[in-house]
Amino acid sequence: MSILKPILLSASLASSGVAFADASKANPFGLVYGGALTENVNGQVNIHPVHYKLNGLEIAANVYTPANYDASRQDQKKYPAIVVAHPNGGVKEQVAGLYAQHLAEQGYIAITADAAYQGASGGQPRVVDKPSNRIEDIHGMADFITQYAGVDQNRLGLLGICGGGGYALGAAKTDKRFKAVATLSMFNSGRVRRNGFQDSQLETIQQRLAAASQARGQEVAGGEILYSGDANLSDEEIAKLPFDLYRQGYEYYWKTHAHPNSTFKYTTSSLLDLMRWDATDQIELINQPLLMVAGDKADTLYMTQDAFKQATGTQHKALYLIPKATHIETYWKPEYVDQAMAQFKTFFGKNL
Repeated sequence: MSILKPILLSASLASSGVAFADASKANPFGLVYGGALTENVNGQVNIHPVHYKLNGLEIAANVYTPANYDASRQDQKKYPAIVVAHPNGGVKEQVAGLYAQHLAEQGYIAITADAAYQGASGGQPRVVDKPSNRIEDIHGMADFITQYAGVDQNRLGLLGICGGGGYALGAAKTDKRFKAVATLSMFNSGRVRRNGFQDSQLETIQQRLAAASQARGQEVAGGEILYSGDANLSDEEIAKLPFDLYRQGYEYYWKTHAHPNSTFKYTTSSLLDLMRWDATDQIELINQPLLMVAGDKADTLYMTQDAFKQATGTQHKALYLIPKATHIETYWKPEYVDQAMAQFKTFFGKNL
């Protein structure tokens, strides 16, 4: 076990800069992150939009392949692969795509998919957000990418970002195809939906459970589907929000990196599943090497620290804190993406 000291790179990753809200319209692949691929060029990192079935639903995903990858060659070399799970409300075209592209630049085949019921993937009603679904999404990405041409099935890694980090921990507990597991700015969705952010709503748990139960009953009866988490706030209202996560999250998802498939809302009935789940439940089942990365100024840091402490089943775990970084800033700021990618390069390079 180790807590890693900061590592500063001499050069920044130029492709980590800010994108703009209309970037998805200009980019042929719908990507909204800075430095995103705009075309596939022979001999360079390429992106391959794919679709596959998972439990009867069509899943939309992007596969990133390294430079000089050629699936048609009979002597095609075998590559390690990494599954990238996106944040809550996010889509594959945002931060998950940014990190998948950088991993491909380091020689990995990387896949990131829209969660079932979300983004461009199938499923009704829309934006159901259940932990079991999100964990199954990760298993499904592993299913698909381990059958992809050129992938070495024995060198499969997992990277989860924000809510995808919590679900990555959930998947890795039992799916031992993953030989190494990393998280970035991990968000424990169950704990927050149950207890409130920074455990600020402990006194209203039963009332919120009652509301979620009523919402499910209304759905079953054919009534209106109720949603939580959605808000239309003015700039002034956003500025008054109490946490960096919310203030910077609105800016990231609504302005600088907005995507039409990305949304904060989820079905209220999803809370029945979310509020009884926790990313740290049976976390001792994770015996794979584990790396957890977060900003030391992130107001979500307590979730990473708690999970790291409880992950007692692995003999090889490390916690890396990015100096001065908040949660959302690890999604796009070049100097923070640089540091996270340096850690992932070393970690996956050693363990895959």
